[in-house]
Amino acid sequence: MSAEFSVGIAGAGGRMGRMVAEEAAAARLPIAGGMGLPGEALPPGIPPIQTIADLARACRCVIDFTHASAVRPHATALAHAGTAWVLGTTGLTPADQESVHEAASRIAVVQAANFSPGVNLVIGLARLLGQALPAEAYDAEIVEMHHRQKVDAPSGTALAIGRAVAAGRGADFAAVALPARDGHTGPRPTGAIGFAALRGGQIVGEHSVIFTAADEQIVLTHRAFDRRAFARGAVRAALWAANKPPGLYGMDQVLGLTAHA
Repeated sequence: MSAEFSVGIAGAGGRMGRMVAEEAAAARLPIAGGMGLPGEALPPGIPPIQTIADLARACRCVIDFTHASAVRPHATALAHAGTAWVLGTTGLTPADQESVHEAASRIAVVQAANFSPGVNLVIGLARLLGQALPAEAYDAEIVEMHHRQKVDAPSGTALAIGRAVAAGRGADFAAVALPARDGHTGPRPTGAIGFAALRGGQIVGEHSVIFTAADEQIVLTHRAFDRRAFARGAVRAALWAANKPPGLYGMDQVLGLTAHA
């Protein structure tokens, strides 16, 4: 990492943005500036920057916890500036995701539904379990619960776990995912990956992947007690991305669980 490396924070006035600022300061990582909503106060000491294009020019990497509606303009501005991107926004449409892939052809992008090291280890284990436990014998279900303000369901992390199970089984995730059940659904399809989304209170995040056979059950659960784990992981990802070539990376690569270019 070069001496002039610094980060910008998109969504700096939000709950996650403030924690990212604290974790960046703890890591002695300079913060070039931040963007917030109109009229929103930023954490002390962070220069306010009005546009994503200006933020991209001011730093080497932008840490982005904003809204899916901002993903496409952010992808364009960051790719144009050649600025690395740590993206934690979820609820993306296929068109949003395509813009992320296009940006990754020009810059390093670390995208994760969840930056917690523990969650990413669970995702890796879910893939191994999917590979080891035949879909014909082991039904896979994913249960998640979050705070009552969460707007997307299933959560991005739950979907990431489901994609990992499908990858382990060599299955097309879109073809086997059952994101919701309602009414008279009939028997459970063999090989399906089911989801249940619960909402209530101020739960930070709970995810379980459950494999159930006729004679045994395996349950793998992660509980987040504090969002700071996500912020710390995002700062770690920004430091990792500092000198990486263009490409779309994940936290598994940041953590050294899989190889990278």
